[in-house]
Amino acid sequence: MVRGYLLIGLSATGFGLMPVFATFAYRDGLTLATLLFLRFALAAAVFLPYAVRHARRTGPPKRADLLRLVVLGGVLYTAQSTLYFSSVKHISPALAALLLYVYPALVATVSAVLGRDRPSLAVVGSMLASFAGVSLVLGRIGTDLNVVGVLQVLGAAGVYTAYILYGDRVSGSVHPVVMTACVSAAAAVSFLLYGAATGDLRLDFAYRGWLWVLALALASTVVAILCFFLGMTLIGPTRASIGSMLEPVVSIVASAVLLSSGLTWLQLLGAALVLTGATVGVLSRRPPSPGAPPALPPQLSRDHDATPPRSGQPPPRR
Repeated sequence: MVRGYLLIGLSATGFGLMPVFATFAYRDGLTLATLLFLRFALAAAVFLPYAVRHARRTGPPKRADLLRLVVLGGVLYTAQSTLYFSSVKHISPALAALLLYVYPALVATVSAVLGRDRPSLAVVGSMLASFAGVSLVLGRIGTDLNVVGVLQVLGAAGVYTAYILYGDRVSGSVHPVVMTACVSAAAAVSFLLYGAATGDLRLDFAYRGWLWVLALALASTVVAILCFFLGMTLIGPTRASIGSMLEPVVSIVASAVLLSSGLTWLQLLGAALVLTGATVGVLSRRPPSPGAPPALPPQLSRDHDATPPRSGQPPPRR
């Protein structure tokens, strides 16, 4: 069990460093489209060979599932990543990583509105704690807190919620690594087309920028996803999801140490409320159906992991 927690800790560390790596990449001249295209292309290059071998043994995914994977990666995950990685241009990586963690409360709220789940007292409590924490973190938006960045990361949390709920339709029938490979490839194609159409896809950045590209694609994507998957098989999805709450803590510490952009004490109190609400939300979700295979986190995302959790499984974070 100790090994499982260590693997989850490594995964959360990789995902937590992701917005910090992105900040350094922007300083070395990478554009958003270039950074995310390279990230997803490299991740797809690692995962696709396994997906092909798996498809040869068990057969390719159904056409309807492939279409949903294209929507997940090429539309929803692309939108989520664009908003999240854009936000760190305007606000600190610590604040961006923390605000993204309102998504468990949003998932519970939308599920209740759609009639998928009747919210328990624990779920209602998690929503209230998360939203109260966000209000403390934001305080009064003034010159020190860019409203554009805040709206972008909250928009990313909203799109991520749609990604999770829509992903329920396919995540139980497609192997998680196959799903990750397909979603990564679809996202890479989307950013390639977007960058080519807008002229934002450029490779004339500083050579040092490749260090941040590789760190983001390998350490904060491939290794982080594999560590989460391996750790989850040892300790289970719920414990793994709670262990992943280390991610925003890593972002906060790394931002303070490497970027000198920490949070105030009032914001740290809000951070504690957000993470408490997310933890209660994870614990209060109904258990997965018997015999269902484990799912990878959609953390290519953060981006967080491009595999959404199945219905009834806690949404593990990058």
